[in-house]
Amino acid sequence: MNETLKQYNEQVNQQLETSLPSPQGPAERLFSAMRYSVFNGGKRIRPLLCFAAAEAIDKTTQATSVVAASIEMIHAYSLIHDDLPAMDNDNLRRGAPTCHIQYDEATAILAGDALQALAFETLARIDGVSADNTVELLRLLSTLGGCSGMATGQAIDLAGTGNALSLEELKFMHAHKTGALIEASVLMGAVATGQADRKQLAALSDFAQSIGLAFQIQDDILDVESSTLQLGKRQGSDLANRKPTYTSLLGIVEAKQQAADLYSQSIESLDIFSEKAATLRFLGNFIVNRDY
Repeated sequence: MNETLKQYNEQVNQQLETSLPSPQGPAERLFSAMRYSVFNGGKRIRPLLCFAAAEAIDKTTQATSVVAASIEMIHAYSLIHDDLPAMDNDNLRRGAPTCHIQYDEATAILAGDALQALAFETLARIDGVSADNTVELLRLLSTLGGCSGMATGQAIDLAGTGNALSLEELKFMHAHKTGALIEASVLMGAVATGQADRKQLAALSDFAQSIGLAFQIQDDILDVESSTLQLGKRQGSDLANRKPTYTSLLGIVEAKQQAADLYSQSIESLDIFSEKAATLRFLGNFIVNRDY
């Protein structure tokens, strides 16, 4: 399994290398900042979920690599903007200076903007996918990455800082801020195969929604239990920024139980795929048991 994931990681990195502009010319600083933020040691969880979903439906192809790279660009852009002084004001990401610290705030904003646009440009140029499915890929990424997904979740997160949220409000926030792009990763991997039916897509959506929320709960737990060195970012930043979290609302023990329950739900959703969902199951287990 580790060898398969390593191969998928190499494929998406090769596609990112091809898709991102070379750091040269008048916009050299911008292009350098984009590459700095994409190639800074991320776990590539979302691209890996994309590959695993394609595997569950049919098989991975070059189109899977293109879709996975587009998703990673959106993820990288979101982290650049999330770290900005106007938002979380973080200086460390994956053990290295954040984009606005390494470069400057204006360049970081532009790098995020450019990565977002490049993600859609890359998808629009995809080969081996029907026109209808290409439109569906664009719809999924724009919907789950924007007003109906990640952007709304971040807005709620900012508005909720320092304020008490109910459990349902917290779930809603995290389902959008973190879960939406994870759902996009899984569904887009399936759609790119051209073979997914409605029942399969519904099962994958259930899986992604459960494991996406479990992902964020585990993040909240790690923010309390892990060190800055392990996390690669400032430990305790959520508490310092007075952000509502599962651990602050429920406590560590109940938060861990919630993550475990969601993991069980996610795995049950994959029953219809039998052994073809082995990689998705492996990634689900990693998500709820990771320590960084």
